[in-house]
Amino acid sequence: MPRPSSLKNLGPKSDEMLAAVGIETADDLREVGAAMAYRMMRHRFGPGVNRLALWALAGALQDRHWTSFTDAEKAALDADASGDLDVGTA
Repeated sequence: MPRPSSLKNLGPKSDEMLAAVGIETADDLREVGAAMAYRMMRHRFGPGVNRLALWALAGALQDRHWTSFTDAEKAALDADASGDLDVGTA
């Protein structure tokens, strides 16, 4: 199975971070979607995972460079990925 880094915008560091949240393949990323993958990464790694990661993930799934998103598209992605990941209580 191809790793996420087989997609545009993503590299070895993306593979490592995505694998740490259970996303091992490009198909896993497609199934989860950019917004949820971003939220999972933010939950695991904290604020060091910024909006550029979200845009890169979305671009990877759309086969386009993250810089090609319009301001409106970026705002929609940001809204879709906003909020904390609800993982319940211990």
